[in-house]
Amino acid sequence: MMYTVAGRTFVRAVDTIKKNSAFRLLFGRNHNNIKITYFSTSSGESQGKGAPVRSVVSERTGSVVAIGINRPEVRNAVNQETAQLLLGEFTAFDNDPSLTAAVLHGIGGNFCAGYDLKELAHHSASLKLEQDVTKGPAPMGPSRMQLSKPVIAAVSGYAVAGGLELALLADLRVVEQSTIMGVFCRRFGVPLIDGGTVRLPRLIGLSRALDLILTGRPVGAQEALAFGLANRVVPDGQALQVALELANQISSFPQRCLRADRSSAYYSAFDAPSFSQAMQHEIDNGVPVIQAEATAGARRFSSGTGRGGTFS
Repeated sequence: MMYTVAGRTFVRAVDTIKKNSAFRLLFGRNHNNIKITYFSTSSGESQGKGAPVRSVVSERTGSVVAIGINRPEVRNAVNQETAQLLLGEFTAFDNDPSLTAAVLHGIGGNFCAGYDLKELAHHSASLKLEQDVTKGPAPMGPSRMQLSKPVIAAVSGYAVAGGLELALLADLRVVEQSTIMGVFCRRFGVPLIDGGTVRLPRLIGLSRALDLILTGRPVGAQEALAFGLANRVVPDGQALQVALELANQISSFPQRCLRADRSSAYYSAFDAPSFSQAMQHEIDNGVPVIQAEATAGARRFSSGTGRGGTFS
């Protein structure tokens, strides 16, 4: 099989991924037997006789699903097809009661370089933008969703423009040391219409958000950590593994309580019109959890579980 440049890039990316401990974590002892087929959404090129690999792939391990953007030849820039697939994956995750957390990552060394500007430049006539934000998809796919369960972004390489906005969809961001984040679309007159101007100020404050939004400057991992944009900084090549471990840790906790507290935090940050209504929402959603989970948890604590702050 003769590959295009994009095909060769993908094959090299697969080789790198298979050597990564996170890949072994996903597939266990059979990681060397996993076969991945190349498929380019722009050319239709495929390898082998099997079904072509989509521009979004997902792998489930227990109650955690890893969702990967699979367009390494364009630094995982999102086109219309990829946006639809991402929306489908996150909708399926949110609707599946057996899944407790998701990890969003990019395959091939980059998280996401934003919307595919080549598609915008050459196929703008076919670009359909839903302006009613209560409907979907958003240009980047799931970025308008209010998910009911935690999402962790495993961020490597470039997470810029719409890619930054996708990272903001997550509850937590595990960022590799060499990661570059920023509103790079500032240079080309492409607006933030996937939640960037909404989520970013809430996460890091208006002053810092405006610094990024107005200048479009690159932000490294350590500055992102200082801003609160990154929650963890890890060595290169480890973001996916650490994000999966974090997702499993979160999944081990009583889930009704965790989701009630998460929901209350989001309501307080984005929807509550007053302090008293935020407090009311907190207690209204917390009281049912006392009978459902807290009483049993108190009994475990009384019997000696978790003494001294241990989590095992």
